[in-house]
Amino acid sequence: MALNKKEIEQFKIRLVAMRQQITSSIQGTKEEVQELDQSKGYSQHQADEGTDDFGRTVSLELSNKEMSILKQIDRALEKVDDGTYGLCDISKEPIAKARLEAIPYAVMTVQSQEKMEKGIL
Repeated sequence: MALNKKEIEQFKIRLVAMRQQITSSIQGTKEEVQELDQSKGYSQHQADEGTDDFGRTVSLELSNKEMSILKQIDRALEKVDDGTYGLCDISKEPIAKARLEAIPYAVMTVQSQEKMEKGIL
């Protein structure tokens, strides 16, 4: 079932808010990593440096995951602008509203997503 204009506008508002939140989080992670890099060398013990390196690695991994979600949000916002939001990029079938409520940046139906992940598409 296709989404109406009011529903699409509500999803757009959620997507923009999610984008702002993730952008802010990425910026915070970037600043945190820079602080860790600047303080490196001041640790008194090798274990402290190892802990710092581990923390930096975890922060960068989280940032990479957030960047991936940010790209998906941007794609969903493009679809809002071009009038195709709620339609699968692959099959062109409507994406279930329940899926969009759970993952507003979803651009594929569950079936298409599964096929892509299995390498069938």
